[in-house]
Amino acid sequence: MVFSLVVLVVLVVLVAVVGKVIVSQRARERRSLLETELWRRLAPREQLVVKGDEPSAELAAVLDGAGGGDWRAVAKYLAEAEAGADSGADSRANRRWMRMEPLSTAASKEDHWLRRWREEEPRDAAAALLQTDALVQLAWEIRTGRYASEVTREQARGFHRVLGEAEQAAREAVELAPAEDPNPWVAQIAIAMGLGRSNEDFRQLWAEVTARDPHHLRAHEGALQYWCAKWHGSNELMHAFVDAALADAPAGSLLTSLRVRALFEQYTRDSAGAAAYRTPEFTAAVDALLADLEQADPAHPQLQAARGWAAWSLVMNARVAHAFEMFEVMGREVAGPWSAYEDPQTAFHRMRTIAVDAIARATV
Repeated sequence: MVFSLVVLVVLVVLVAVVGKVIVSQRARERRSLLETELWRRLAPREQLVVKGDEPSAELAAVLDGAGGGDWRAVAKYLAEAEAGADSGADSRANRRWMRMEPLSTAASKEDHWLRRWREEEPRDAAAALLQTDALVQLAWEIRTGRYASEVTREQARGFHRVLGEAEQAAREAVELAPAEDPNPWVAQIAIAMGLGRSNEDFRQLWAEVTARDPHHLRAHEGALQYWCAKWHGSNELMHAFVDAALADAPAGSLLTSLRVRALFEQYTRDSAGAAAYRTPEFTAAVDALLADLEQADPAHPQLQAARGWAAWSLVMNARVAHAFEMFEVMGREVAGPWSAYEDPQTAFHRMRTIAVDAIARATV
């Protein structure tokens, strides 16, 4: 009798264990199938490319021409950014600046074509501005993006020397450009930050920028770095700057990305934990950026970067399903916070993996 009861108990236990194993196995299979389906909707890891690494056919042709000494193709390409009226959300000046950046990068590495342009057209404002920004990019390349304590004395000397040259070039760019053009002043933001200009000096510079273009996104991105605590500001000054920028920002300007970036700077510096990214403050910042993205011009030059910040923020904000949708929209082009990583594609793919895993766990 007792033996039979023991056998019965053992059989019940075995059935329960086997049942759990079967259920667990089926759950794993369903989860695996769901993960496979989710990954089918995203660009494969091996196809990911950092934004800017694969220029458009038009830009690639201009860069090739510049490499062969054809500065006129560069001049024409920059001039085309002036076509059309300001949209309010993205000005011609901002579009022209974004067109110029990859050319500045090219010139910071090899500038024979730019030197030739400056020799043949010494009063050309676009060439003067391009030279200014190329020197700025060269200076920061010398310094590297490391913390000040990790920058060598030789790097620091080279950084300040080249920034000094950029500052002289910027003065000439201001003189040659139309009075209403903000970009020669925008070029000085990184110079002021690198040379440690005072807050008052920077405010005067900023007044020159905003008097000409109050919603220049690239200018605001640079100024945010000046005002953050790791450079020449503080959390309070940084957030006050963002408040002012967003006070009258037009819908679709993508200036709302500044709030997310500012909170990222603050939380990173303060070593804040995951809970900081789930506060009402951060959630509101993400919501504002999402609303702005809905109204942005599909041709906005910083649209992909704003999507990247949104996707990253949504994962941090524990809204993985919405983040996944943003990753789908982004496709294979990596932009946003991951662009600053040593290996952007790997960091981007890791964040997508977090989203996929979280969705699968919650669904199955």
